[in-house]
Amino acid sequence: MTVVAQHVSATQFRTAGSVYEQAQASPEFQALRRRLRRFVFPMSALFLGWYLAYVLLASYAKPFMAVKLAGNINVGLVLGLLQFVSTFVITTLYVRFARRAVDPAAAEIRRRMGHR
Repeated sequence: MTVVAQHVSATQFRTAGSVYEQAQASPEFQALRRRLRRFVFPMSALFLGWYLAYVLLASYAKPFMAVKLAGNINVGLVLGLLQFVSTFVITTLYVRFARRAVDPAAAEIRRRMGHR
């Protein structure tokens, strides 16, 4: 059995992806990406800053983190629990944002591409 390799040009090779590339290049998709990035990047930076502050406080401000608030509950424990709370808050905010601003735009792009 002999296998013959055929030269395929870049445009022929990318034909299957051309619909997606066209969608990605569309102004609607670019607007969707900008909208998503305007939410995701600042929120990620905010959370990472909050987390870094917690880690730095735990490492370098041990007397502050050890301050008792009520019984055996100290500042470090409260701030640690607030890390979980902030994660749930950010997730809730993202879900609301996605339902309101991302999902309808993505559905419209899919509709224009001929997908359900």
